[in-house]
Amino acid sequence: MSKKRIIPCLDVRAGRVVKGVNFVNIKDAGDPVENARYYEQAGADELAMLDITATTENRETMKDVVMKVARQISIPLTVGGGIKSVDDFEKILNAGASKISINTAAFMNPGLISEAAQRFGSRRVVVAIDAVKKQDGTGWDVVISGGQVNTGKSVVDWAFEVERLGCGEILLTSMDRDGTKEGYDLELTRIVSESVKIPVIASGGAGTMEHFYDALTIGKADAVLAASLFHFREVDIKELRLYLRSKGIDI
Repeated sequence: MSKKRIIPCLDVRAGRVVKGVNFVNIKDAGDPVENARYYEQAGADELAMLDITATTENRETMKDVVMKVARQISIPLTVGGGIKSVDDFEKILNAGASKISINTAAFMNPGLISEAAQRFGSRRVVVAIDAVKKQDGTGWDVVISGGQVNTGKSVVDWAFEVERLGCGEILLTSMDRDGTKEGYDLELTRIVSESVKIPVIASGGAGTMEHFYDALTIGKADAVLAASLFHFREVDIKELRLYLRSKGIDI
């Protein structure tokens, strides 16, 4: 069994790290380069950086920010936002990213997953899936365009499809739990984790150290991602690592 991972996430807008609740009510959370340096020193296993308005503003990912962050860290860096082609993949990988996360572009053009996997290897291709619970409670729909468009497609079906197309990892975010600190959506995480063989990163809702443990055990996630909890120093990564180890997690 592979070791579990702790991944802080930098949501970047206009060159600054920001964080909201349910994808809205955005607050400033500092400089991305300073945050990245801090997280590596704090013991993060990886770092994710998402340019959260690149897709809706129809622009490229901020390559200069990626380069600045990548120079400051030695841990793997996953970058997403505004990446629409294999050429975009190449630019951001050359800027220092270890992996590329695609969301809306993957949904609109599933062939991009296969093309990128064949060109750069599956391990560099992460598909981000934003999920919202159906009103009748029967499952979850895939949401794209920064949470603005409900596609009506089943999250489980899409997860199975992106695995078949060659992606190496799924970044699964519960929009319903995003920023709420009420805990990860364990049912969603578990169902998706059990549906695919590739690693699943749980995202959305972390509020306590117990929430991370639950996502890795009950939710069967391979990694746990959080933002505001780390940004505002409500949970210390070193303490979290010790806590998880004390609970028998191979972190």
